[in-house]
Amino acid sequence: MATDELVKTTTGIAAHGAARLPSVEIDSFNIEMKDEDGFLGDRASKGAFREILERWRKPLRKSGEDPFGKEPSENISKKVLDEMLVGDDTEASAVVHSAIEDFAQELAYVTRRFLKTKAWAKTERIVVGGGFRDSRLGELAIARTGIILKAEDFKIDLVPIRAHPDEAGLIGTLHLAPSWIFEAHDSILAVDIGGTNIRCGLVETSWKKAKDLSKAKVVKSELWRHADDEPTREGAVKRLTKMLKGLITEAGKDGFKLAPFIGIACPGVINADGSIEKGAQNLPGNWESSKFNLPASLIEGIPEIGEHDTAILMHNDGVVQGLSEVPFMQDVDRWGVLTIGTGLGNARFTNRRKEGNGKEGNGKDRESTENGKKKGKNDKE
Repeated sequence: MATDELVKTTTGIAAHGAARLPSVEIDSFNIEMKDEDGFLGDRASKGAFREILERWRKPLRKSGEDPFGKEPSENISKKVLDEMLVGDDTEASAVVHSAIEDFAQELAYVTRRFLKTKAWAKTERIVVGGGFRDSRLGELAIARTGIILKAEDFKIDLVPIRAHPDEAGLIGTLHLAPSWIFEAHDSILAVDIGGTNIRCGLVETSWKKAKDLSKAKVVKSELWRHADDEPTREGAVKRLTKMLKGLITEAGKDGFKLAPFIGIACPGVINADGSIEKGAQNLPGNWESSKFNLPASLIEGIPEIGEHDTAILMHNDGVVQGLSEVPFMQDVDRWGVLTIGTGLGNARFTNRRKEGNGKEGNGKDRESTENGKKKGKNDKE
């Protein structure tokens, strides 16, 4: 991609996929570890939970006593499973509890493996996000995993992500933005791209109420299930551009001072020029092509916001979801995020400064975590 295009999309701000952001150093992200059964993340995904649930139903099905009837395990909603947990059918409740326990053991195993890598050394807290967290059974699985790890003397806190998983990936983009944005504007546009959905949102910074962005919120959002429409890559960009333009219009009508900035969360390893190195296989069309650059494509469709040139910054979706927790991680130095979805997103952070005092972490910490990043990115245990 030409250098002038790179400058055009990220003028005055960090590069796409940067390891150093205003509040944190990203020590590693998107580590793909393997064991004898394949990718480690597949042991703690949404699909893995459904497979475990199916295993517990099989013996009951043989005797004709499956409380879930003939409904396939992958089709049972989280809401139904949550209701079963507390319902009068003790056998159904026991099946769900058994699946939660087995899943927690798997998540503990995977977490253990992450904590043993150099990139994740000295991690004090892990935030768990992704769609699985948005349920009672998800919360129980996370809590149970934390207990298992503590019982094994891992000094680690495991906590569910605070923001709704649908909104965390939008709110987190604020922490990609340069500080000048918050002085003169009260909102930004955010995009969270997934293998099934693309979500766009108008995120209010609430910076005047809380300089650490802890009160930021999504005030408008639009969801498109692109997996249903199976668009071409160009069709997806066109639809995304239209969604963003619609939000720009609505922000103007509602009196928001919208910043000329779009933050994007996207699966995969993001190169500094905005191209995607790998990990975008579930997106419509070939997003890993050297001829495709999403930030540059969006700039063509939205060259200006208000009276200013548009700036766009894109990062890995697991990283961005984790960034939504920055204001609440100021009591620790090193922390990570695991996002339980189609796969297992992961990122490890070191705080650069404590919010509110403006002091950066010491250089020694930064040097050691940068070394960890180099090792961790290629870690294929």
